[in-house]
Amino acid sequence: MSTNNKQFFKFILQSILFWVVALFAFAIFRFYGIEQESLLPTAENTTNQEILNPYLISLFLGLGLGLLYGIVDYLYERFFLKKVGLGVGLLLNTFLHFISTIFVFTFGLNLIAKIFSLSINLEIGWWLTYKRFWAAILYIILSSLVFSFLKIAKERFGTGVFVKMLLGRYKIPQEEERIFMFLDLKDSTTIAEKLGHNLYSQFIQDCFYDLNEVVLFYDAEIYQYVGDEVVLSWPYHKGLADNNCIGVFFAFELKRETRKEYYLKKYGVFPMFKAGIHGGSLMAAEVGFVKKELAYHGDVINTSARIQAECNKHNVSLLISENLLKNLKGKSVSSSNFLGSVLLKGKEKEVKIHSIVYDV
Repeated sequence: MSTNNKQFFKFILQSILFWVVALFAFAIFRFYGIEQESLLPTAENTTNQEILNPYLISLFLGLGLGLLYGIVDYLYERFFLKKVGLGVGLLLNTFLHFISTIFVFTFGLNLIAKIFSLSINLEIGWWLTYKRFWAAILYIILSSLVFSFLKIAKERFGTGVFVKMLLGRYKIPQEEERIFMFLDLKDSTTIAEKLGHNLYSQFIQDCFYDLNEVVLFYDAEIYQYVGDEVVLSWPYHKGLADNNCIGVFFAFELKRETRKEYYLKKYGVFPMFKAGIHGGSLMAAEVGFVKKELAYHGDVINTSARIQAECNKHNVSLLISENLLKNLKGKSVSSSNFLGSVLLKGKEKEVKIHSIVYDV
């Protein structure tokens, strides 16, 4: 399955799960304890009234909303997110959700009425005067904000890390096993001088958009953006699984290659990146209260950065510490080249490094 298809189904599943839960919760808030209340606009009292369980209807509508919202959000992020500002994008997305809601409610309520042989009259614009629809819309808008917040937080910290921060685990520093990759643009100074700061900023923005489209498929968390450098991180087992910690680098290479013509036409430059990878034990702690962040402290980060700095010296794009390389699944690594033991700046003990070629 292609990465685009995986991303599409991931959007759909997350959206359906959230909206089924959200609409079921709405049914509890709205109908719990209320007896014999008509659930459909202009529905006549029938012997089937008791069959219309509000929780089942809400689950049904939640499935429809989740499916349609998932498609809308996927298309928005894929085709509009890069092209519009945050405010315009929010209005556009809200409008698309509103239209989707009218469609789902109209189709869903008509289908329910048909199944239970109810006499209802959903004329054009029925939703304009149906008060419960507007109550549902308000609830949906608030739920959308919650969904967006959860999504941003999940992408910022990773699912596991976000949950741990909510539970306050990192109030006290915790020891963790993690893998870090320092990914840096080659010849950045030369490119910046050629393009000028305005065009160079757009250039970096395009590069990081391409990176963002692949990182989630390799379970990578973006720890920091620092100028033209990105720091990626994985829990140790996730970085090793399917060789994610090196696979993401070459997936990023392929992604940029598919857009080579675009880069050359717009900037006259094709971006090339170098990376250093290392893993081990370090401390994770929540820092600050004005701008709260999760920070990592330890030798692993310093070593990863200094391994990356060796790329220019050895004229290679990807370097990895020997200790980490030994833990990777060997069958996906077609070749590795031992470059020797190097005494990295600020280190007392030499670190063995390898360059690698990877079969994506």
